[in-house]
Order: sequence, then C-alpha cells, then structure tokens
Amino acid sequence: MILYKDTLPGGKHWSMRMRRGTTLKLVDVTGGANVGMLFYNPENLLERYNAPDTLKCQHTFKLTKGHCLYSDMGRIFCSIVDDSFGWHDTLCGNSHAKSITKQFGKRDYQNNRNDWHQNGNDALLIEATKYGLNKQDLAANLNLFSKITPDDEGKLSYPAEQSKAGDFIELRFEMDTLVLFHTCPHPLNPATEYPYNDVEYQILKSDEVSDDDFCKNSCDENQRGFENNRLYHLGL
Repeated sequence: MILYKDTLPGGKHWSMRMRRGTTLKLVDVTGGANVGMLFYNPENLLERYNAPDTLKCQHTFKLTKGHCLYSDMGRIFCSIVDDSFGWHDTLCGNSHAKSITKQFGKRDYQNNRNDWHQNGNDALLIEATKYGLNKQDLAANLNLFSKITPDDEGKLSYPAEQSKAGDFIELRFEMDTLVLFHTCPHPLNPATEYPYNDVEYQILKSDEVSDDDFCKNSCDENQRGFENNRLYHLGL
C-alpha cells in the first residue's frame, strides 16, 4: 500500500525521515535519471552512510537487489529488496558547481528560476544544513540509476546504456533514517545539455523481515548487520 507519493523534478533536492518498517520506492519517470543520496541516523547524526564498508563487506563493485546499505557503526540503514535496473553507483560522488558550469554553462536561480543548473554537492549541502550538518558531514554518496564501467586500467566511464523510463528501486528501511537526495546529473554524465530527469518517490509499508529474507541471507556480513540492528532496537 502506498502511504505517500510525489515527484521530484530533475535538478532538484529533498530530504525526509524514513521510519523503520517503511519502504522507499524510487521510479525513473523519464529515463536517464540519477538520484544522489545520503543517509544519517536522525538520533545521532554522527552515524552516516559508509560507502567503503557497504562495498567491501558484500564483495561488490555495484549495488542491486539483495545488497544492504551500511552505516559507519556496522548497522544497516536499508536493504535493496527490489531493483529493475541492476546497477547503482556508490563510487563517483557528486557533481560540483565548477564542473556543471564548465559542462552546461552558467545558469542561476536569480536569472533562470526553475530552469537553473543545480549541482549535486550544493543540493545535498542545502538539505544537510536543515538538520545542523555542514560540508564536512557530506560523505561519499550513492548515485542510484547510474551505471559506471571500468577499463583495464581502472578508469571509470559512463556508458550509453543507462536506466529507462519506468525503472525502479525499492529500499526497505531497517532503522529510522534521515534521507537526503537530489536529481542532479551524475558527475560522469557526458550530456551536452543539462538533463532534467524526473523521479517519482513512493513511501510504502514494508513486509516483515522473515528468517529466509533474501537481503538478510545474501552474505554472512548481512546477517551480522541485521543482528547489530536487533541489538540497537532492544527495549524500543
């Protein structure tokens, strides 16, 4: 059951508190979307998403169904319970004002209103400041719906095959989580015109996590992560 839904236009940003036991479904409305995203523990903002731990403990270079997204305290913010795209980047970080201006030209809100060129770093920083966070609190972020590929020398590129209209990902939240996200372009996107790609977000009620849950059992480390969450929630 959908509890709430809305659409975030391309080149914009938002934040919200997701409750344990709810699922955030993101849908690429137009195709070619990018969703930059960060997670924090709203009860202790020093606990936040940790990209290196998320990748190394699950022995993966990409994120997709079955993977869990870890905090720097070894707990699981959320699990990817469904995913039609199959490849989500957590290495390349954000675009910045200088790179966006160089690639797409300068457009600001004062002169261009809603058709201005926002960058991912400033987008997340604006949302972060609403909760007393600053630029030092911006860790390496996710880039959902964006695929990157390495060559033999390890150089990363942004291939032509990206998400299509209707592609989606579902994040089941295993603990209360502050979510910051934006729809600005991926830093490796080679487009010559600023891509305004809309993303619909839906909040749903999650199913109970069963003993045979796919995410929980996809690797031994995830079982330990779920146990860390269980201990964290004891007495609540």
